[in-house]
Amino acid sequence: MSAADPRLSINQATIKYADLATALKATADAGVQSIGLWREPVNEVGLDTAARMLADSGLRFSSHCRGGFFTLPEGPERVAALDENRRAIEETATLAAAGAPGSAAVLVLVAGGLPEGSRDLIGARERVRDALGALVPFAQEHGVTLAVEPLHPMYASDRAVLSTLGQALDIASDFDPAVVGAVVDTFHIWWDPQVLEQIARAGREGRIASYQVCDWKTPLAEDVLLSRHYPGDGVIDFASLTRAVADAGYTGDVEVELFNAEIWADAPDAVVARTVASFADAVSPHLG
Repeated sequence: MSAADPRLSINQATIKYADLATALKATADAGVQSIGLWREPVNEVGLDTAARMLADSGLRFSSHCRGGFFTLPEGPERVAALDENRRAIEETATLAAAGAPGSAAVLVLVAGGLPEGSRDLIGARERVRDALGALVPFAQEHGVTLAVEPLHPMYASDRAVLSTLGQALDIASDFDPAVVGAVVDTFHIWWDPQVLEQIARAGREGRIASYQVCDWKTPLAEDVLLSRHYPGDGVIDFASLTRAVADAGYTGDVEVELFNAEIWADAPDAVVARTVASFADAVSPHLG
């Protein structure tokens, strides 16, 4: 059995149907030192209880998922979305304080897709920039980094109007890199012909807030959201991408985040064990 890389983090989505207690135990029992949490399981038990459970687990906290969905036009729904993001910022700060030393106060943000009936992609992207501007003072006050995650272009209509790392960095460039960074997620950016230079740019600008890894394999699932695979099971070149992230100066935890119905149907302990092994083979040798 592979020993867990000390920089590996299990993103809770990888064991989606495990409640918080089970997710924490499965991660810690496998010798993994870090976990990324999702808002829904945290809110099921309540933030204060979740923070105590995280502290008792001895695990680092690598990120909180997720905030965002900023593309709504002005009106009550947009106001409510911004308020919900402020709650997510507060949660992130509380959990980061509860985690083991080295925890990161990083809130992952998904931009949001086109509003219903809209074809204005440029306007939607500008509303993401505006939303960040509204949230930055609150995030700064709480010591939280807002990590903008570009998603693969197949999600541009319904989930994220930001499709490349370059687009995420362009929007982030308006703000302090300590407060607004970007997520480098291999599933979403592996195809981009500019990805290596954009990773280097992110490093120069100090904006790599999180590195997430999983693999791409075709055919995609009928629900393309559920098409992520263990590192090494598909076509992504983890060697070049991971070396680029390391060369860019990123030294934080590396999350494995898997959305896959077959993986979710497996026992959490088995999923974590296989994640440890696949990470050791595909990612660890290139972390530097």
